[in-house]
Amino acid sequence: MPESVAHPKYPLLFSPLPLGAVTLRNRIVMPPMATCMGVTSERARLYYAERAKGGVGLVIVEGTVVEHFREPEFKAEAANLAKAIKAHGAAAVVQLFKSNHINGEEVGVSESDGLRAATTAEVASIPGAFAEAARACRQAGFDGVEVHGAHGFFFNQFFSPRFNRRADEYGGSLLNRMRLAIETVLAIRQAVGASFLVFYRHTAVEYVEDGYDLPETLEFARELERAGLNVIDISPSSAPEPAAHAGLAAAVKEVVRIPVIAVGGMSNPVVAERTLREGRANLAAIGRGLIADPQWANKVKEGRKSEIVECIQDNAKCFGNLAQGIPISCTQNPRAGFEFHEE
Repeated sequence: MPESVAHPKYPLLFSPLPLGAVTLRNRIVMPPMATCMGVTSERARLYYAERAKGGVGLVIVEGTVVEHFREPEFKAEAANLAKAIKAHGAAAVVQLFKSNHINGEEVGVSESDGLRAATTAEVASIPGAFAEAARACRQAGFDGVEVHGAHGFFFNQFFSPRFNRRADEYGGSLLNRMRLAIETVLAIRQAVGASFLVFYRHTAVEYVEDGYDLPETLEFARELERAGLNVIDISPSSAPEPAAHAGLAAAVKEVVRIPVIAVGGMSNPVVAERTLREGRANLAAIGRGLIADPQWANKVKEGRKSEIVECIQDNAKCFGNLAQGIPISCTQNPRAGFEFHEE
């Protein structure tokens, strides 16, 4: 079927989306999910390539520590990963992650649990590290980067007054708590130019949780857009029922003009299409569903929905393997994570 012809059942899900210099072939996103494979390994390259081959519009590679992009060998292998994803028609974005280690020392956003607080100078150096990594990702052939600011990790802790009790310019008021993220997006944008994509992943909550609420998230989203963001990725920690958190993405979408990714419960294409049709999001992320069946997008597009290998959410080989520090797989799809045995 020509790309210009609307899909008869899922016209929005399979519609293209222009993003700067890139046009996504559809609205289906493979979100960043930890694999324990090492993103520059052959195993990871074939795992990600299989999902791109399966028809998604965008692959976001799992969170990768920004400091790795200072290593020449790592950058060379990252270029192979970008090439493998894009060879199958998907756009390739890599999520950049900053742990709470600075110069090899574990620190906190604030002093706690025996950790000293990161100094103002140390925090102020972080945007530059992201800019350097983003420049390396552009050189490696990726279409963009995503700042990991979600799920209670270091950046998310700066946003949360529960963790952020700082008295300097990175703590206290909402303006100060979002300063690190805004400075980081600005630094990346300055480093990579206007055509390279910049995403930000944020955990939104409806009520006060981790010390912040939805109105603060909405103001944060506005400021991220002003800083030059292309896409905001709204990622709650879980979805108890299909599209249970799409309302959070919808709230953000009401206050920004840039595309919004909805995460959670989107593995039913009817739900994903309805979410897009109702204007609650511009893109739908399919997570564990793509571990279970990398051909999810192709099967839906070709009218083979009944053939999809469904994720049963037992978490045994995905989260279960992660807990053991070993490469992920899937009880429904034992081939997941073992694509490297078959090339």
